[in-house]
Amino acid sequence: MEQQKVIFSDDLHQTLSDVVGECTHDRLLMLVDETTKAYCWPVIKNFECMKHAQIITIGATDTHKTLDTLSHVWSEMQHYGATRHSLMINLGGGMVTDLGGFAASTFKRGITYVNIPTTLLSMVDASVGGKTGINFGGLKNEIGVFNNARCVIIDTIFLRTLDSENILSGYAEMLKHSLISNETMWAELLKEQLEVNSKEFATALEKSVAVKQRIVTEDPTEKGIRKALNLGHTAGHAFESLALERKPVLHGYAVAWGLVVELFLSCIKTGFPQDKMRQTVNFIKDHYGRMTISCDDYPHLLELMHHDKKNMGNDINFTLLGHIGDIRINQTATEEEIKEALDFYREY
Repeated sequence: MEQQKVIFSDDLHQTLSDVVGECTHDRLLMLVDETTKAYCWPVIKNFECMKHAQIITIGATDTHKTLDTLSHVWSEMQHYGATRHSLMINLGGGMVTDLGGFAASTFKRGITYVNIPTTLLSMVDASVGGKTGINFGGLKNEIGVFNNARCVIIDTIFLRTLDSENILSGYAEMLKHSLISNETMWAELLKEQLEVNSKEFATALEKSVAVKQRIVTEDPTEKGIRKALNLGHTAGHAFESLALERKPVLHGYAVAWGLVVELFLSCIKTGFPQDKMRQTVNFIKDHYGRMTISCDDYPHLLELMHHDKKNMGNDINFTLLGHIGDIRINQTATEEEIKEALDFYREY
């Protein structure tokens, strides 16, 4: 598969003008949520290439990543007279790019779309790789399709609008990318949380995106090595789904907590070095805290893990590590081993 086009821009006006000009279209649709409409749309709304854009606004946060919201977007696309030759631009975080990509991929059997991620999480994860979808039945990303954006435009100017929690949310995915890549990258990220406006951060961001690009190009529909990107996500999605029933948490925080569980499983099942596990866990402990759970939550968390899309048969499927960069996909663990890992998570 051809590598998805990702543009790291330092001149958003010129980059967006070029991209819109390259995409022949009869209607230009701009999907934003309430937050990006207030903070990010003003950055580009006066660009000449945006003067005919029709704005579709949805609610912010993952609680709106639903079938009702998707239906609203389809209705708005109809209202604005969108055709198979229209262009959709998704301006926002992972919820916007996931839902907007799905709306574009299914309206009129598919129209061209472009992602402009505005959060660190969406820059390093959600906007790149062609995964689109919505939550359904209380489960994360239960309904969706694989379909690449025409291109992804990444400009760190939008990171200036983010609070520290949203920066940390994206940083968790960067940490995951380092764990499945190499020890040098991992050590750099553990040294300190990099300043987002620094040249060092921009370099780390490009390296992180390159890890994902390389993997999804090799395995676009997750038949093999793309499962490496699921490190931390089997347990992480269970934490995230449980949080939706209580108080929603940012995706990256759930992934960080999932890394604690799955690095512990890596130690006991695939020989991951304990010192590397402890260093990573201590970083997560210091920056992400933890979600409060008890033993009474274990059956429900296990049930949520059983619903994970990666599973085969009745086994819960994990991506584990033998060492940093030594990826072991399609690993299973018994319920007792998972409970032991959850005990570790509660005690760390």
